[in-house]
Amino acid sequence: MNRYEFLKSMGFRGAALMAVLTSCVNEEDTYIEAAPVNLNTVTVNPQVTNPGGKPPKGQPGGTSTTVDNSAVTGTSSVVTTTDLNAIKSPLLKLDLAATTNANLKNLGGFIIQSNIVVALVSTNSYAAVTVTCTHEPKKKMTLLNKEWYCTEHGARFDMAGKGLNSLGSTPIKVYKVATDGKTLVVY
Repeated sequence: MNRYEFLKSMGFRGAALMAVLTSCVNEEDTYIEAAPVNLNTVTVNPQVTNPGGKPPKGQPGGTSTTVDNSAVTGTSSVVTTTDLNAIKSPLLKLDLAATTNANLKNLGGFIIQSNIVVALVSTNSYAAVTVTCTHEPKKKMTLLNKEWYCTEHGARFDMAGKGLNSLGSTPIKVYKVATDGKTLVVY
């Protein structure tokens, strides 16, 4: 029996049930110290970027300087251009030299395009996940401090998509990523 079912069995309903549920917070449910990102303020056509690598005032924006060069699970593989072009049904194909993808040149930088978050997680290593959080279907996933982080409620996931707190109890979708150094393909 989970907490919700237990409280309902005790007779809690409606607003009283919600008040009791939200007052019960586990330590791992606490939020990372970061201001929420308003992705609507940095939209460029269908993708979200942070031009110039500088976040909007009061927001962490599209870069995080705390990401290091260590090996990260769930990241890209480097392949030849021929192998890259042979990938069947790519979900996303990005020109890494394009100005709209400039954040992918900064360690910890990310972009959001076609409901996929793509980030540079270590030197020449990229990772990609769905922008939709599994805690609630909010399109608020970003990269923060070597974790996928939902700015809506604080759900946290490791680079392989596994939840790091109770809000991330259901893993997020992680995509395969390949690059030849010039083009990046998410599939």
